Amino acid sequence: MNVKIAYVYANKDNGGFKMIRPEIAPKEVIINSDTILNSLTDGVVVISNSRRILYMNSAAKELFSRAGDENMEGKICREVIHHSNCSLCCLMAAAVKTGEVIHNREVFIGKGDKTVTLSVNAALLRDEKDDVIGAVEIFRDISLLKELKQELRDKYSFEGIIGKNYKIHEIYELLQEVAPTKTTVLIEGESGTGKELIANAIHHASPRKDKPFIKINCAALAEGILESELFGHVKGAFTGAIADKAGRFELADGGTIFLDEISDITPHTQVKLLRVLQESEFEKVGGTKTIKVDVRLITATNKNLKAMVDEGKFREDLYYRLKVMPIVLPPLRERKDDIPLLVSHFISKFNRQMGKNITDVSTDAMETLLEYNYPGNIRELEHIIEHAFVRCSGDIILPEHFPKDIQKPLQDLVEKAIKTENPFEALEKETILRLLEESDWKLKNCADKLKISRTTLWRKMKQLGIDRGKSGKP
Repeated sequence: MNVKIAYVYANKDNGGFKMIRPEIAPKEVIINSDTILNSLTDGVVVISNSRRILYMNSAAKELFSRAGDENMEGKICREVIHHSNCSLCCLMAAAVKTGEVIHNREVFIGKGDKTVTLSVNAALLRDEKDDVIGAVEIFRDISLLKELKQELRDKYSFEGIIGKNYKIHEIYELLQEVAPTKTTVLIEGESGTGKELIANAIHHASPRKDKPFIKINCAALAEGILESELFGHVKGAFTGAIADKAGRFELADGGTIFLDEISDITPHTQVKLLRVLQESEFEKVGGTKTIKVDVRLITATNKNLKAMVDEGKFREDLYYRLKVMPIVLPPLRERKDDIPLLVSHFISKFNRQMGKNITDVSTDAMETLLEYNYPGNIRELEHIIEHAFVRCSGDIILPEHFPKDIQKPLQDLVEKAIKTENPFEALEKETILRLLEESDWKLKNCADKLKISRTTLWRKMKQLGIDRGKSGKP
């Protein structure tokens, strides 16, 4: 098949590329394509329906180590390119199946002794009859970008804790100072702020990281059971104690024990805990033998322990023994500049878990996230992104993918449109964008919902500046 790349031009209306004859081509299109394509730093590869290469520019040959091979035409694309998706999901086949342009799909190739990450855009190649005759794939090396992103993650994280807010950076510094010691730590903060994550970070950054890390939620256990869980019991100590049992402190010997919701322990258990902190020893429930342990204690609470001390609900001596090194976690509403970083982290996490390829959230979706106050803090944000992953069928998360209780009501959209120079145009644009997403950007389906022709829809998209690659939408 003889294809002249000089006569290929982009046609946004059909989501691909179209072949036109020289005599009907716009005058400015008829130029030497090799000169243009070989000047690009991105690799351009044109492939036929039979998966044979029709054209490769210089950057593509360099990228795939084919710089010395002058004639690539006719070769099977998989044998020449051979990226990570060739065997699992051919991008051309995916484009043919969906009829849509593939945007920014990440693939990998081996180059020498290293792996190179590429971003791929793939679109269909059509003739003047609008029949598919192949595909154009554009490859960009984003390895350096990935490395820079990783450097940023390292800069704005510590042992899995993510944030660039100054309060979080103060906590980073504090953790680096306290982790190597045996000092008792009290972590205070609202539910969902990441108290257990802080405790994990302290243990895994300490000399005790290879020793046990035992966690227990004090609020989840009744008084008698909690005491037995913490200190163990001997056979016959109470009904049902049919054998000796080691407690959490005994199991954590040499390591760290984390007691969450410490404010919920009873006065009797508070006395025994104070003794462990002061003497590093205790007796099992019903036992007389003293057990010595070397355990670091980290506790956490979402309540005001000082107020409980003033009310006589918590021992003052134990309180001051626990808060040798207090760490106060700010709620998410006080560190909203961390939301984009956290969203990026959760997107990566759920992409791995769900096998999806969601790349980002739209501008409107991010505005929605930044305006919400998060009574459930980081845990709630994580659940919001997980909810959006379930509902999102594209590669960009939109506001309508979020739970109903955090979506902006229609009134907000109207008020936002009224503030623009052309309110009717703003509302029209938002309506078209939403229906495009609902239609998975299939123009015919969207046009049918709007009860207009596909040509009219395409013209309106052009007038309103709606473009799938630039709008922040998938």
